[in-house]
Amino acid sequence: MADTDLQLDGQKATLFHSDEAFRQLVSEHQALDQHLHHLSSLSYLSSEQQFEEAALKKRKLALKDRIEATVRSQISSTSSA
Repeated sequence: MADTDLQLDGQKATLFHSDEAFRQLVSEHQALDQHLHHLSSLSYLSSEQQFEEAALKKRKLALKDRIEATVRSQISSTSSA
């Protein structure tokens, strides 16, 4: 399993350096993570902030799914070539 994780990390690094769309997905995911970290550091969240937090978590998860799908697609295309 660790070998698979290392392969994914290698594929992610390759895609990050060679694919602008992938780089944007990763950058947006990181920005959402930072924003969520900020919200979680607050001692109290208003109703609006709680709604924002839930929406950000959903968006971040969707981006993670797209990132992983892109990596899997890249692995499939390189292994079948």
